[in-house]
Amino acid sequence: MERKLKIGNSKVLESRETVDGTMIRRRRETPDGRRFTTYERIEMPPLTVLKRSGNKEIFDRDKLLLAVRRSVGKFFNSELEVEDVVDRASNILFGYNTDQVTSKQIGEAVLDVLAEVNEVAYVRFASVFREFKTLEDFENILREQKKKKR
Repeated sequence: MERKLKIGNSKVLESRETVDGTMIRRRRETPDGRRFTTYERIEMPPLTVLKRSGNKEIFDRDKLLLAVRRSVGKFFNSELEVEDVVDRASNILFGYNTDQVTSKQIGEAVLDVLAEVNEVAYVRFASVFREFKTLEDFENILREQKKKKR
């Protein structure tokens, strides 16, 4: 038997802004004592994604989160770290101040963030996003990353 939480009757125990200031985390409690967490994000204007195929679709943060989680999630210690990567990449995209981005720009934004936070995840994501075919492709990206670190 599934029990459902009734958010409307819950009370807020604690509210905190995230470190980057883009979200508010609230700890809540239902009248029967169960606790849960909600997150409030700033609602951004619609952003259209131009796909490689030429099709267009609305940017879906959850779709990006799923893709990042699938491809590199195992390289992080928590779901919050994966969420942070997606939040930071999304902020890059919305920072372009345009209503349309390409799927390539999305991948590059994720790579920019991964390059800062997890080198192994960066190489893994790059290998899929840039469709590596040879060992030389891996060697080249490793060489590039080593140059950037100097």
